[in-house]
Amino acid sequence: MASSAWGLLGLFLITLFAAAWPLGLWLARLCGGRLPRWMHAVEAPLYRLAGTAPEQSMRWTQYSLALLAFNALGVLAVYGIQRIQGMLPFNPAGMAAVSTDSAFNTAISFVTNTNWQGYSGESTMSYLTQMLALAVQNFFSAATGIAVVFALIRGFAARSTAVIGNFWADITRITLWLLLPLSFVFAIFLVGQGVIQNLDAYKDVSTVEVTKFQNPKLDAAGQPVLDAKGVAVTEDAQTTTQTLPMGPVASQESIKMLGTNGGGFFNANSAHPYENPTALANFFQMLAIFLIPAALCFAFGAEVGDKRQGWAVLSAMTLMFVIAVIAITPAEQTGNPLLAAQGVDQSASSLQSGGNMEGKETRFGINATSLFAVITTAASCGAVNGMHDSLTPMGGMVPMVMMQLGEVVFGGVGTGLYGMLVFAILAVFIAGLMIGRTPEYLGKKIESHEMKLTSVAILVTPILVLVGTAIAVMSDAGKAGIANPGAHGFSEILYALSSAGNNNGSAFAGLSVNTPFYNGLLAVVMWFGRFGVIVPVLAIAGALAAKKRLPVTAGTLPTHGPLFVTLLIGTVLLVGLLNYVPALALGPMVEHLMLWPAH
Repeated sequence: MASSAWGLLGLFLITLFAAAWPLGLWLARLCGGRLPRWMHAVEAPLYRLAGTAPEQSMRWTQYSLALLAFNALGVLAVYGIQRIQGMLPFNPAGMAAVSTDSAFNTAISFVTNTNWQGYSGESTMSYLTQMLALAVQNFFSAATGIAVVFALIRGFAARSTAVIGNFWADITRITLWLLLPLSFVFAIFLVGQGVIQNLDAYKDVSTVEVTKFQNPKLDAAGQPVLDAKGVAVTEDAQTTTQTLPMGPVASQESIKMLGTNGGGFFNANSAHPYENPTALANFFQMLAIFLIPAALCFAFGAEVGDKRQGWAVLSAMTLMFVIAVIAITPAEQTGNPLLAAQGVDQSASSLQSGGNMEGKETRFGINATSLFAVITTAASCGAVNGMHDSLTPMGGMVPMVMMQLGEVVFGGVGTGLYGMLVFAILAVFIAGLMIGRTPEYLGKKIESHEMKLTSVAILVTPILVLVGTAIAVMSDAGKAGIANPGAHGFSEILYALSSAGNNNGSAFAGLSVNTPFYNGLLAVVMWFGRFGVIVPVLAIAGALAAKKRLPVTAGTLPTHGPLFVTLLIGTVLLVGLLNYVPALALGPMVEHLMLWPAH
């Protein structure tokens, strides 16, 4: 890996930890409800309107029902707005109603914090839909994930209680005192960098050069003309104008990154110059993705009364993240050996200097694009500043693996930490079996009930991903969307299901998914991939909260040192990744061997 890549990675991590530490202290206060009086005064009318009070703590079953009801209403709202957007204001481009299957998929996608997009935003969604439906769910889905990890942290910190907090108070405080202020400040920064923020109509501008292209030839009835073989006939065409979409982009871009949502205002996402115009904007967007997940680790340590616990979890995440960056960057710096067959100089020096620039923005280059790809898939964000479909086979496998680990390497806001804590419970259970002692984590005994729930939380996503992939490759409707038959086409399907099941939202983008088959399949996978994990995690929180905290003894396994960090990483890799090894062997591994047969 080049020195410039090491420098970028080091600068990123140093800046991240410096910003996450103070934010983590504020998150700990939010989790504990330790807010200034004036904030309580602002909240009070909202609680009265909702008919609740923050001190009315809930059992895990009540918390789960409130969470599921809130998100189900979100699905209905987002679906409804899409279906009637043609009759609503703030629609200067005259966008028609979104189709039933696409609207259903998008509603599930944004409510589950996946933000999978089978459509092109600038040609499908009105400004009102982007603002009132999609951006609002960017806040609420992110707040939901943080609320769940707050509940789990309370479960570890509690001393024999039946309750884990008030969902309505959590969702209100997280949105009001965390996500809104951060998003406002970040949006102002993005506007300063050149990200657009307006409600203007789309603009027709003159291009510097004449653009030549092929248009389908139409008959008098406006239907495509076909030749004797049934192929559409085309004719030469050219244009000197281009339509530039406008819109309130910066406001959605800020929460898209901070909330690890990932849904782009434009189809090109963070590769679009209106969303991500400069190298500085790109750097801070990467920071924004990891900021809250990293800060939550510090909040966890503070709330359980041992800051070393937060550092241990953060260390495990960071080590796996660095290894992934070290894997993807050289793969992209190497380039494609098949170019040699086309007469291109593929000596070692030229490979290193040029590398694989296909699908990458020249204003970012290989290092920043590779780093962004790992960050966005490690953090369940799904925003992209390059085409993942154009990555080398090994380069493309890295973001795929980041998702398949369960989105626990920093992960989404809240989801990453509670996913890693589930693996921590499994790790101490395995350690307990090895030494013949009842496992404990943070003074709480880990018994059969907690392990059953942990097993469900860990296994539900691989089952959804692998079964969904099998259904897609065995059905005609699934295979119809493949543009690249063979190993790469299989990788595209596996990536799509991995992204949906782990609520990431990024895609290889070579797969045509805006069809009733994929819209329905991916929606089901996204919903159960989200709430099939959240409900067992809340059940674990309730079970842990009811247990007494045991004192540390000579036989207690330390869960804050290098040994535990190593055990935790091993558990994540062995349990989280082994499920997918056969599928990976059929996709990116085979494709790599096809490019480098001598290896």
